[in-house]
Amino acid sequence: MTLAAAHQQIDEEDRLRADLYNYLGVMLAGPPDEILLAQTADLVGDASPLGQAIEGLASVARVTRPRSALKEFNALFIGLGRGELLPYASYYMTGFLNEKPLANLRADMASLGMTRAENTFEPEDNIASLMEMMGGMIVGRFGNPAPLARQKEFYSKNIGPWAPHFFTDLQGAKASTLYASVGAVGAEFLAVEQEAFRMMSG
Repeated sequence: MTLAAAHQQIDEEDRLRADLYNYLGVMLAGPPDEILLAQTADLVGDASPLGQAIEGLASVARVTRPRSALKEFNALFIGLGRGELLPYASYYMTGFLNEKPLANLRADMASLGMTRAENTFEPEDNIASLMEMMGGMIVGRFGNPAPLARQKEFYSKNIGPWAPHFFTDLQGAKASTLYASVGAVGAEFLAVEQEAFRMMSG
């Protein structure tokens, strides 16, 4: 297949990857409502570690009500002053917010034609935005679908160095119940992604 042809069509595996990135982005951007919880409860996995994590998340979603999900989300990410976790690349990579990883990400976003939404006040290096960016790159939401090499470069700079640690922390956070299962799915998914990118030549 030529590169031009690859740009025209997204194969099923890439569409599923994009869907999972987008799903994680939505779950981490705000507490799930009744509809999203019902959709999560209907997810079906398989025998793989990622599939088992998805099955576990679906089981927890079946017994989670929107009010408890809201309470959990606030405790984890908002809190009084701050939540239990700070889900930002800058914080995980430097110990401080709004540091060089954010500047590097903004340069990458500009080169890819990504712009910050006008009504968004969060720094762009938060985990929800980065999941959404990867999903969008794969399917071409910001222009043509990004070639795998470009996906790998973006992932290796902006996600790989810290997001697996964040998802591990999310699994172990005191306030985590539903989000512990989200963390398990995120950790297993990024392990698959990291291995796939590692096996690429170059």
